[in-house]
Amino acid sequence: MSEAPSTPAAADAAGAVPRVLSGIQPTADSFHLGNYLGALRQWVSMQDTHDAYYCVVDLHAITIEHDPATLRRRTKVAVAQLLAMGLDPDRATVFVQSQVPEHAELAWVLSCLTGFGEAGRMTQFKDKSSKQGTGGTTVGLFTYPILQAADILLYSPEPGEGEGRALRVPVGEDQRQHLELTRTLAQRFNHRFGETFVLPEAHIPPGAAKITDLQEPDAKMSKSASSPQGIIDVLEEPGPMRKKIMRAVTDTGSEVVYDEEKKAGVTNLLRIYSALEGTSVADLERRYEGAGYGQFKKDLAQLVLDTFTPIRERTLKLLDDEARLDRVLAHGAGRASEVAARTMDVVRDRVGFVGRGS
Repeated sequence: MSEAPSTPAAADAAGAVPRVLSGIQPTADSFHLGNYLGALRQWVSMQDTHDAYYCVVDLHAITIEHDPATLRRRTKVAVAQLLAMGLDPDRATVFVQSQVPEHAELAWVLSCLTGFGEAGRMTQFKDKSSKQGTGGTTVGLFTYPILQAADILLYSPEPGEGEGRALRVPVGEDQRQHLELTRTLAQRFNHRFGETFVLPEAHIPPGAAKITDLQEPDAKMSKSASSPQGIIDVLEEPGPMRKKIMRAVTDTGSEVVYDEEKKAGVTNLLRIYSALEGTSVADLERRYEGAGYGQFKKDLAQLVLDTFTPIRERTLKLLDDEARLDRVLAHGAGRASEVAARTMDVVRDRVGFVGRGS
């Protein structure tokens, strides 16, 4: 008789750095400025301070109607952009969710621990289902947060004390409820079947910026909600990108000052400028005192182009070498699968599934 499996990812827990897990959907032809400043740029810096796992979550992307060829292409484009932004496959595990089948298996186990009412209270589901109606709402959308919990807990380090056993998840306010469900399910599993999962921690990376729509500065910049003129795509051509900045909504007057209530448009542009250049908003206000909106927007547009043009060029070069992308994904899936398989060995044993034997 073989010995019972050890706790998940024991080998990975030996290191002194905490683990981080984050994912992004391949539901558009390009990431946008809000993705970059709110999350992706921080992913790059965290690969040097964390045991980093970054996932393109294509299973989540099929909760809505989709075209298979488009999904496949967008998944490759997403990976290419992540690499072009600076993710290093030797320092971070970069992989595609569907290439690690344990994500779906753990999601089923966790769904059997989740109450129907508990899942129905998720605000994102209620918001999206109210817009789509019952006829356009899938069971996949309903169970989306449970799959998200599986994505996170699959990479749980060995339970115990110490910084090196932390599991951090970069989240925005719109995802906090899902992370709380993940923590609840981890606690529930641990209580019923024994200590298995470390409770994940919400993590707001330093330097993350909240970016709003260029045309509606009171609304979040979003692929699903923003108009084409309100959103800056990372892979956008320089001409349209510059025009969008120059045509961004400002406010009455001409003073370049930070005021979220009275000058939401200028405030958003100041946030973008500050985040991209690493200059404080106060310094920018002094720099553009008396200069007016025109010069400020012109300089910001050039800064945005200087930031994204090299990323765009590297992305296109990577997409021209599909064999290299496939190698990167195979490498990432292999590394992720090692951790995922260990976790599921423990989960299967503790839930009571019959093992296949040796």
